[in-house]
Formats: sequence, structure tokens, C-alpha cells
Amino acid sequence: MNKEVCEKFQDVEKWFRGENKFNHPEYLQKYCINGCDHNLDKINVGCLYLLDQFYKHDGIFPSPSNSNPNIVDNIFIWLSYMLNLKETNKNEGIKYFYDNYITQRSTYKEHISGLTGYGTYKELIDDRKGFLDMDKNIVSKFYEELKSLCKLYNGLGDGNKNCKNYLEDNSEFFKKYNDLKQDTSFTKNSYDSQIFSTLLKDYDGLKRECEVALSPQTEETKQNLGQTLALDSGLDLGLDYGQESESSFEATSSSSITSKLIPVLLILGAIPIFLGIAYKYSLFGFRKRVQKHLREKLKK
Repeated sequence: MNKEVCEKFQDVEKWFRGENKFNHPEYLQKYCINGCDHNLDKINVGCLYLLDQFYKHDGIFPSPSNSNPNIVDNIFIWLSYMLNLKETNKNEGIKYFYDNYITQRSTYKEHISGLTGYGTYKELIDDRKGFLDMDKNIVSKFYEELKSLCKLYNGLGDGNKNCKNYLEDNSEFFKKYNDLKQDTSFTKNSYDSQIFSTLLKDYDGLKRECEVALSPQTEETKQNLGQTLALDSGLDLGLDYGQESESSFEATSSSSITSKLIPVLLILGAIPIFLGIAYKYSLFGFRKRVQKHLREKLKK
């Protein structure tokens, strides 16, 4: 989970605002069936859009599924919630959607190269068919948790001033998390438990980003580079800082070595010149002494 993932969920939510409105951009038209006149057709558009954004090569890059293979659980939270919210017929729930859209439509059966361990969206979904038995009341609470989590991610900004509050486990998400944990209708060792775990891991990931943002190393990076903390990846930030530090260290070391070598080289270069002058001077003096000695002998 990250801020960009949350923005995709928010985009989809905007398309469904209003009782009977579906204000979707033109690029979603490829997902529409029968003009998207039916609520299930509209929900199908949102589901396919989110799957493509999180798993296809032309979606979010790098794919959030690389670091979080359970991100599809968040799509199921949204899907189940929307089906409960927009349901016009008691038979048109999650199982009806699975039987008539996921099982019947070719878009869920097309090969997707970005899926690790799966060939199609249907295979990915079939591995998590427990979402078909999710309790409606629990689904609504999961969706509220997802929204509050995205609210936290969207709040990361302005130098991450809110990060300290997130680390204190007093956020709206954590309060709802504790309420959900006490819910008697919540069944452990089920798909509900898996969803519960996925949301908590996403929250822990947010806290780790905040820990990186508040670390002394990050502050030093911001001072050296004059840049604000990038929220996309705490790991990338650490690598960037390391690379910058290493480059600075190499540049400083190189400069230091050069400054020390120059005087040494000058001294070494001066020695032969000095020796040459000394040799020439001594030879000239020797010749003068010989000539003087010969003149004295001739006089005798």
C-alpha cells in the first residue's frame, strides 16, 4: 500500500458518487459492457481498472503487487462493499457477480504477464474465493478501515509532520482496528482473518515509512540535498542516501589524495634538478682547481 494506490481507489470512488451517476473518464470505456447501464457493469469497470493498475505493466510502476502480493485483498474489500451498496436485487450480490462476470467474461481470463504465480485474474481470484462468504457487516467495517488507512497516507506531506502521530497508535485506523478486533461476528482462521492481517500489514508499512522519515539519517539527507522526503519507498530513500553519501565520500577522498600528491610530486620533480645543478657546480669547481694547479707548476 502507498499513496499512489490510495489515489486509484479514490479515483474509482469519485466515478460512483451520486445515486445513479457514473462519471467515468473515456479511457474506461474499454471496460464497459452494454454501455455500463447496469450497476454491476459499472462495478465491473472499477474492478478491472484496479486490477490493471495494480498488476499490469502499464499500470502503477513499480507494481505495488511486487512488494505486497495481498494487495488484491483491498480490491475485494472495495468490490464487496460496492456490491452491497449498489445492490438492487437481493440475488445480485458477490456470488452473482462472480458467476456472471468473473467466470463468464473473457477479460478475467486473459493472460496477464505481471501476475506472479498466476496466469489470469480469474486464477488470482479463485485462490481467494473466501471473499464470497464475507459477512456484509464485516465488509463495511473493512472498507472503513481501508478508507482511514488511505486518509493517513494522503496526510503524509508537508515534511511528514504527521508521522509522529502515526507512530503512537492513536490514529483513526488503529481505533477502528481495535473495534473490529472486538467484533463478535469476526471469525478467525477465515478469509476475514486474512483481510484483517492485510490491512494491519499495510498500516505497519505506513509506520515504517514514518520511522524512516523521522530518522536522523533522513534529516541529514534532507539537509545535504535540500530535498523533502520522497514517500514512494523508504527502501529507495535509504539507497539514495547511501549512494549520495558514498559519492560524496569518494569525491572528498579523491580531492584529499590529490592535494597530498601534488606537493610530493613537486618535491620529487625538484630533486633531479637540484642534483643536476649541484653536479654541474661541483664539476665546474673541480676544473678550476685543476687549471690553477697546472699554472702554478708552469711558473716553477
